[in-house]
Amino acid sequence: MKNIFKTLVIAASVIAISNSSFAQATATASASANIITPITITKTVDMNFGNVAVSATLSGTAVLAPAGTRTTGGGGGVTLPATNGTVSAASFTVAGEASYTYAITLPSSCTITDGASHSMTVNAFTSSLGSTGTLSSGGTQTLNVGATLNVTAGQASGAYTNATGVPVTVNYN
Repeated sequence: MKNIFKTLVIAASVIAISNSSFAQATATASASANIITPITITKTVDMNFGNVAVSATLSGTAVLAPAGTRTTGGGGGVTLPATNGTVSAASFTVAGEASYTYAITLPSSCTITDGASHSMTVNAFTSSLGSTGTLSSGGTQTLNVGATLNVTAGQASGAYTNATGVPVTVNYN
């Protein structure tokens, strides 16, 4: 009987020890999130190449820098008259989370028309900030955009515009 009792005590001890070796443990982690101010871009000034004179026989380009200055290029068929008209690079205000950086995506080209069958291509868009910008400690920055206007020989006179606008996109890095 003593042996049976000892065997039961030993068996109970082994079971108790084996159960404690498989005991569960629990730990907790906290969850958090930081919501930042969404990035926005607002046009403040439209792009305008101003008055451009064209040759009847030569094509050329008018290059509008992000600073709002103009030069000519291409085949020599474009001159910039002394009466400039309204000349302005496109200007945007970018706003969002203070001191964050962002990527700038410019269009590859767009077409402007005189409302009839005449058109010109605008391409080679450039930004005053390059391909990235950094918002100020106040969360804003000015972005200016220039481009190249491609003028064909004998381009019809008139006021040229585009209905779809010039899309400039910004995204947080």
